[in-house]
Amino acid sequence: MLTNVKYFNRDISWLAFNRRVLEEAKDETLTIAESMRFLSIYSLNLVEFYNVRVAEYRNAVEGNQEMKEVANPQAALAKINHIVSEQICELSNILSLICNRLEKHGVTLYNGVLPSNPEHLMFMHDYFFSEVIPYLQPVIISRDTRVFLRDNRPYFALKLYKKHKHKTSTKPSTKPTYALVKLPFTDLKRFVELPQIEDGHHHMVFLDDIIRINIGDIFPGYEIDGIWCIKVERDADLGIDDDFSGDIVQKIKQNLGRRKIGAPSSFYIDRTIAPDLLKALEKTFNFNDSEIVKANRYFNLHQFDQFPIAIIDEKTADTPQPIHPKYLPMSESLFAQIKRSDRILHYPYQSFDYVIRLLNEAAIDPKVEEIKVTQYRVATNSAVVNSLIAAAHNNKKVTVFVELKARFDEENNIKLAERMKESGIKVIYSIPGLKVHAKMALIIRREGSVRKSCYAYLSTGNFNEKTARQYTDHGLFTRDDGIINDLERVFQFLEDQSKTPKLEKLLLTRINLKPRLIEMIDREIANAEKGLGGCIILKMNGLQNREIINKLYEASMAGVKIHLIIRSVCCLVPDQPYSRNITITRIVDRFLEHGRIWFFSNCGKNEIYLTSSDLLNRNLYHRIECAFPIENEEIKKQLIDILTLQMSDNVKARRIDCFLNDHMIDRNGKEIRAQKEIYKILADL
Repeated sequence: MLTNVKYFNRDISWLAFNRRVLEEAKDETLTIAESMRFLSIYSLNLVEFYNVRVAEYRNAVEGNQEMKEVANPQAALAKINHIVSEQICELSNILSLICNRLEKHGVTLYNGVLPSNPEHLMFMHDYFFSEVIPYLQPVIISRDTRVFLRDNRPYFALKLYKKHKHKTSTKPSTKPTYALVKLPFTDLKRFVELPQIEDGHHHMVFLDDIIRINIGDIFPGYEIDGIWCIKVERDADLGIDDDFSGDIVQKIKQNLGRRKIGAPSSFYIDRTIAPDLLKALEKTFNFNDSEIVKANRYFNLHQFDQFPIAIIDEKTADTPQPIHPKYLPMSESLFAQIKRSDRILHYPYQSFDYVIRLLNEAAIDPKVEEIKVTQYRVATNSAVVNSLIAAAHNNKKVTVFVELKARFDEENNIKLAERMKESGIKVIYSIPGLKVHAKMALIIRREGSVRKSCYAYLSTGNFNEKTARQYTDHGLFTRDDGIINDLERVFQFLEDQSKTPKLEKLLLTRINLKPRLIEMIDREIANAEKGLGGCIILKMNGLQNREIINKLYEASMAGVKIHLIIRSVCCLVPDQPYSRNITITRIVDRFLEHGRIWFFSNCGKNEIYLTSSDLLNRNLYHRIECAFPIENEEIKKQLIDILTLQMSDNVKARRIDCFLNDHMIDRNGKEIRAQKEIYKILADL
């Protein structure tokens, strides 16, 4: 089917991905806990989307920011809010499905209705007065109201009528009063268990409904005509990416507070809210219709991660344990193993422990002189950081490049950086206008008569042992001289950007990554035009850059077979004459698909790169990203096997069409679930 759109809008495409996450929440082959997890992920994704991306649209509409690839930001913003409002309707339907499943497993979660059992009502009344009421701060809305709506904090908006002064009259006053009450979701549990009764079920209620049923007690003298939920999402930008001077740490610390008081990006309302109350809120808080997202009764459902799963009488998910591969025996030094041959790990199927083990080995090895590492996002109590501190205590020279501008991880990165500095580690902070997103480590070691011998670790994912249990990524251990020499130059560049490094094997954004990628696509085009065939497989999180998309269109028209495995944003439009040889696959499964793999058939001389980089404009122009070649034939085979399984997935994979709809893939009698099959093949290595 033809469309007049040559490039999908980046954010409409992202919303299609998040819709797929939501769709996974209604898969009844998953455990209830897994369904809740996907519901939670969808909701949290949406919060961050409004904090970041929608905030940029608001700035563009107000003339404070340019969006080069969006011709009409206001129209795009209206479309975004409309799509989200529709998805939230589906979210409510899925919540009802989950509640029905809970009921079958002996758990009643009251959803949109209130308990009728007198014992439950009395418990809710007592709980309200003993636990909840100290946190409530009711405010009557008037001309002089000075209330600041906090970011992502739901409030109850109430429509009230004063009770008639004469006891003989039951008729309330005709003029309504409006009020606000902030819901204490950060102070109290979102889900409260009620006393058990004779039916043998566990009975759970939203904290919202405990407040809803008792809120009249904090408005004496008023009749409540209606209660609706509202909230504001605010701009999360710290305003330091492109222009800062002086002490970057202090500037970020000072600006972290801006995230809580940033300009509003959207106004969420219960879609059933009384029109006159909505009008009063818009006037009081200076909102208009274009900023409104219509939601339902319950907000902030990412808090389903707080639900007490232990009460559900259900078999838990059979989560596979990380593999310790036979080709990396625990009894032998990792230095000795890497010296013999490159080694690769595929997370979370295989254990991240080897990365910690390598750093710990380096920390105590008397032959190790120096360690250099980049840090983007690490765990709060990071084993990686602890290993580096141990190395510094053992008189190793340790240098860590810390990217302080990793959004939502700034505070954690600052704390860990300060801890490392106190331990004697040389810490290098952010580069103005750039984020260092590459994941690299270099260990310099004396060996025999050789002055130094270097070992490198390069990865598609962060130095984070927590996310390495949840995200699919790939990490390469190597001693390859070309890579080592390049890596030394890259670390020199991170310390001093005055000299552009000349690189032999590594690809670095803003230097040689994009030109080399286009060169490899051109080579496939030339081969196809000679009748030699051509094949490109690009697996990544996002594809946006129009120059690269146009080059892929050109390759498609030349007859190159192109397979895109893209989890999130994809601005390339399939199923058109210029993209007839391109397929787009999206996989949403238990693990977040995060690894980036580039494959080029090169007339049978398969060329493969792993990379930290997506092909979004931000990655190519505003980040330091690294792509590294895989030259070991055994490792190439592993990666090709993984790609082949992902392209064959017909359980969790979907094909994307020219309208951003996703379609299940014909199973032809055999189910292939890539993540399960990948685990099986890696378990045998």
